[in-house]
Amino acid sequence: MKNKFGVLFIGVVVLAFASCKSPAMLAREKSIDDIVAKYASNNQPGASVLVFKDDKIVFQKGYGVRNFQTQEAIDPMTNFRLASVTKQFTAMSILLLAQRGRLKLEDPLSKYFGSFPSYGKGIKIKHLLNHTSGLRDYEDLMSPQQTVALHDTNCLQLMYTTNSLYFQPGTQYKYSNTGYAILALVVEKVSGQDFASFLKENIFKPLKMTTSVAFEQGKSTVLNRAYGHSNENGAWSETDQSLTSAVLGDGGIYTNTVELTKWVKALWDYKLLSSDMQNAAWSRASLNNGNKIDYGMGWHIENYKNTTHPYHDGSSIGFRNSILVYPNEKLMVVILTNRNEGDPKEEASKIAALYLN
Repeated sequence: MKNKFGVLFIGVVVLAFASCKSPAMLAREKSIDDIVAKYASNNQPGASVLVFKDDKIVFQKGYGVRNFQTQEAIDPMTNFRLASVTKQFTAMSILLLAQRGRLKLEDPLSKYFGSFPSYGKGIKIKHLLNHTSGLRDYEDLMSPQQTVALHDTNCLQLMYTTNSLYFQPGTQYKYSNTGYAILALVVEKVSGQDFASFLKENIFKPLKMTTSVAFEQGKSTVLNRAYGHSNENGAWSETDQSLTSAVLGDGGIYTNTVELTKWVKALWDYKLLSSDMQNAAWSRASLNNGNKIDYGMGWHIENYKNTTHPYHDGSSIGFRNSILVYPNEKLMVVILTNRNEGDPKEEASKIAALYLN
């Protein structure tokens, strides 16, 4: 009887909580379910979706499974590989060091890598942050016979195998994973810590992001881990790691939608950076000729109706993710997926519209 009473009590609590939701809240939840319906199959790789508004989680839900083999369900605490959403954390690491007077954004790359090829003499730290360095993509310089996973230092070494840039620094924008791999190495040079430890001690620990990690095979673990998958001819298979998955600076962090609320709240409350520096990261950078680009420092920038806001996507062999932040409206929408298909930014934008209109 005692167990039955406990179950009955829990059921009453759940019903009471549900009854507290307004018709508008229930309608939004139904709309979100409809928007992300393609992730909702119980036995397929799926997604974790969260909406954070006015410093409160107003929607959080997992869809599908985090491991196709074990059929473990995704929930809000499931940790996904962020892929390029990692870049905002790499940029923050550099900006923290700049704020502490340990480096300057105008510093030349040669200050930290004295033997860097002469073609890169005009590259500054700021160029790496906003993708205007002109550095060649390390993926294009990899040997076709490559069988061992690359690390950030290998990306730097590949720059010694070429003799030119795509363009002169500061004259154009071209998205660069190379730049962010090198930024992680700059963090290590300046701080004296490996990149994963710097992230843990200066970002994750202070913000109580207790399960977030820059994952290093054999050195760290990912709790509640989602594994990446791909669908080929209607069949799902695990495609979790590639030869470039060990590069940390451009895409190696794992975290979950709930811990991202701690991250974003710290940003719009200016807990890590001054308001001037944080807003600069969230503003369009300028080329040498004064023209603006749609990227700041670790964040893409776009216009939505009467507001300008930062966002970032991430895509790797088995994950596609999107985080949209509207600082003025205190709104974040994040979708993390463990499948290599679709464009979650489309769904995230539709969800954001439910709270912005």
